[in-house]
Amino acid sequence: MHITLRQLEVFAEVLKSGSTTQASQMLSLSQSAVSAALTDLEGQLGVQLFDRVGKRLVVNEHGRLLYPRALALLEQTVEIEQLFREDNGAIRVSASSTIGNYILPEVIARYRRDFPALPLEMSVGNSQDVINAVIDFRVDIGLIEGPCHNADVIAEPWLEDELVVFASPASPLLQQEITLELLAQAPWILRERGSGTREIVDYLLLSHLPQFQMGMELGNSEAIKHAVRHGLGISCLSRRVIAEQLESGSLVEIPVPVPRLVRTLWRIHHRQKHLSNSLQRFLRYCAQ
Repeated sequence: MHITLRQLEVFAEVLKSGSTTQASQMLSLSQSAVSAALTDLEGQLGVQLFDRVGKRLVVNEHGRLLYPRALALLEQTVEIEQLFREDNGAIRVSASSTIGNYILPEVIARYRRDFPALPLEMSVGNSQDVINAVIDFRVDIGLIEGPCHNADVIAEPWLEDELVVFASPASPLLQQEITLELLAQAPWILRERGSGTREIVDYLLLSHLPQFQMGMELGNSEAIKHAVRHGLGISCLSRRVIAEQLESGSLVEIPVPVPRLVRTLWRIHHRQKHLSNSLQRFLRYCAQ
């Protein structure tokens, strides 16, 4: 068997683009050369990697099995080439919103001070968005606020993060002793389902209440802070997210009669992902 890197590169590009025509344009090859490379690869493996549906190529179970391994080999080849170059490939990081907005900027600032010219791509979404990006190999690593249960993903504990319940300074809750019953009667303003913060709040806090009133669900922490500040309800977010508002007094922490609300932040990558030297270097900055 003599599988070539070109065959694997053609296979990966056909999978991403869905046709030999588009793959040939991306690789600057003729369509016949792309088709021949794909046919040779399937012949050597003894299986079809795509189902032919009209003019489209739809990846099948054999192609899905090969794809992460082919990407790992191609990425290692790029790393070998980069050993003899001055530049490095872009590191692609995806983070859930609390991490991306309130923790990662400090990490990136430290990294940039030492490596100002190295490319770094960062995207922010909720935890499920980050997990999906890691599974699809659209990013190299993910940083999320809740656990990941996907078998294709390796999840490692990264940081601890404290959650706090908070309200407007004018909230009537602050004038009395806080009980679970009072918390159950208050309107809650929470992150959307799929958010790591929401999953942890449901588990660590709301599960202790006899019931709770959903005031509204919002897609980002800034909107929640403004809604609470204007007296629309109470919420629970990372202390890192509301630290400035607690210090200024525009928001006030509510002491709740439950155990301290602490969660683990996680670092994730695909099980088949090759962790390059440049990526491991960036991870060391994340660990500081």
